[in-house]
Amino acid sequence: MPLSGLEIYKHLPKGNCKECGLPTCLAFAMKVASGQTTLEECPRLDEKAKAALGEASAPPQQLVNIGAGDRAFAIGQEAVLYRHEDKFYHPTAIGVCVSDHLSDEAIEGRCRDLAAISFDRMGKVSQLDLIAVFNVSGSAQRFAEAARKAAQSAKRPVALISGDPDTLREAGRALAAERPLLWAMDAAGRIDDVVAVAKELSLPLCLQGAGFDGVCSLTEKARAAGLKELILSPGNVTEADGLEFLTQSRRAAIVKKFRPMGYPVAIQAMDEDRVRSTVAACWYVLKYAGIVITDLTRPEQLLPIFATRQDIYTNPQIPVQVTPGLHTIGEPGPDAPVLLTTNFALSYYSVESEIASSRIPAYVIAVDTEGTSVLTAWAAEKLTATTVSDALNKNGIGQKVRHKKVIIPGLVAVLSGGIKDESGWEVLVGPREASGIVSFLKNQWKP
Repeated sequence: MPLSGLEIYKHLPKGNCKECGLPTCLAFAMKVASGQTTLEECPRLDEKAKAALGEASAPPQQLVNIGAGDRAFAIGQEAVLYRHEDKFYHPTAIGVCVSDHLSDEAIEGRCRDLAAISFDRMGKVSQLDLIAVFNVSGSAQRFAEAARKAAQSAKRPVALISGDPDTLREAGRALAAERPLLWAMDAAGRIDDVVAVAKELSLPLCLQGAGFDGVCSLTEKARAAGLKELILSPGNVTEADGLEFLTQSRRAAIVKKFRPMGYPVAIQAMDEDRVRSTVAACWYVLKYAGIVITDLTRPEQLLPIFATRQDIYTNPQIPVQVTPGLHTIGEPGPDAPVLLTTNFALSYYSVESEIASSRIPAYVIAVDTEGTSVLTAWAAEKLTATTVSDALNKNGIGQKVRHKKVIIPGLVAVLSGGIKDESGWEVLVGPREASGIVSFLKNQWKP
C-alpha cells in the first residue's frame, strides 16, 4: 500500500527549508503521497530515508522515453485524472503505421509524406511523433530492413510491432541507436522471451494483451524481471473497449496506486471508416492515451487529432498566451497601420488572421495582460492607458512608422483619451470584434 503524507513526513528532515519549492516539509510530504512530486526534489533527504520510504518516491505512472536525439519524446508520469486538479504533462504521441510488406520505395514515400505534415495552430507547430512498423511479412530480415527505411525517411522514432520475439530482437538490434519501442503483440504466450529481448537491448517495451486482467498479468511478470520502461496496450479494440481500458488503467494507477498498471497506454485507432478512425483517435487522446497509432495519412484526417491534443494538453489554470510586444503581419512599411490587442492567444490570432485576410501589412502590439482577453483585461485593470502607453514606448514602433496613430479595440474605446494624453499617439477606435478589421482597414485606415 502507498504511504500516507504523514508517514512520509516522519522520514523528512522537518527543517522547512523551502528548497523543494514548497513552504513546509508537511506540504512536500502531501505532494509526494499524491504523486505530484518525488523525493528527489528534497535536497536534504538522506539515502536511509529514501530506502525506508520505498515506492512512495515513485510517481503513480512511470515515465517512458522513446527515440533518440531531437525527435525523442517522453510519455507517462501523469499524476491526476482531471485537468482542473493539475495539468497533463506529457502530450499523447501520435503515430502512423506502415507495413513491412510494402516495397522500400513505398515505405520511403509514405514516411517522407507523413514527416512533411505540419500544422501551425495558435502559434504551436504539431507534427507526427512516431512511425509504427508492422511485421506482416513474417520475415525478421525484411522487418528490420523496413524499420530502418522508415526511420531514415521519416526521421522519427519507430515502434516495432510484431508477435515474434526473435523478429523484435533483430529489428531492435538494427535500430538500437535510435532507441525504438518494442511492441509485443499477443505477448501472453511468450512473455519470458519478450522480456528477455527488452532486457538484452535495454529498450522500452509495450505489452499488448487481452483486456485489463490480461495486460496486468503481463506487466506483473515484466516487473518481476526488473523491467521499468513499460507501456500497456489492449491493441486495436472497439472504441468502447478502448475507452474502458484507458479509464480503468488510469484510475488503477492514480487513485488506487496499483503499480502493475502504473504505466502509459498505447492504443490503435484503425478502421475502414476513416471518419470513425479520426473520432476514435480524438477520444483516446482525451481519455489518457500515451500513444495513439492510426492508419490515417491525409492532413485533413490528422488535423482534428492534433487539435484535440493541443487543447487537452494546455494548462487550464494558465491562459494560452503569445509573446507580448511588437509583431508584424506581412511586410509593413512606414505607413502601415498599428493595431493593439492583448497577449491572450485567441484574441491575438483572431486579429492576426483578419489582418492577413485584408492583405494589408500591419504592425500588431500585444500588450502583456497575463493572457487575458481585451474586455477581461480592461475590467481587471491590466489593460489601461498606462500599460498601453508603456507598450507603445517600449516596442520602438515610433521609429518604424511615420504616423503616430494606433487602432484600439472598440470594446475599450473608453481608454482612447487616456492613451492619447499619456503616449501622445492619436487613437483610432477600431471595430468591437476582430471580424470587422478587414472592412475597417480597407475603408477607414489612412496614415
